[in-house]
Amino acid sequence: MNRTLDLIIEIEKESIEKISFPEQEVLLTQEQINHRQYEAQRAMKLGNYFKDKVKVIFEDAEGIKMVETTVWGVTDKRLLLKRGIMIPLNRVHEIII
Repeated sequence: MNRTLDLIIEIEKESIEKISFPEQEVLLTQEQINHRQYEAQRAMKLGNYFKDKVKVIFEDAEGIKMVETTVWGVTDKRLLLKRGIMIPLNRVHEIII
């Protein structure tokens, strides 16, 4: 990802519940999508085994945001965080471990 972290709005995990997510995929290639799925699985393992937090850079209807959180689960369509909070995987640009 070629974005600087200075241009990304950092938010708290709890505010994700109020966010509106468009349906469109944010990544351009299947290779990028596969890499995101791999990183999501790694983030989940770090969260479950070591309680480590990662930075998730995602895009909602208003722009690009980042949350530092523990990933507890991953499905084909979502990142699962604490308290049932979810981020649509197709809106995730990058997971920084």
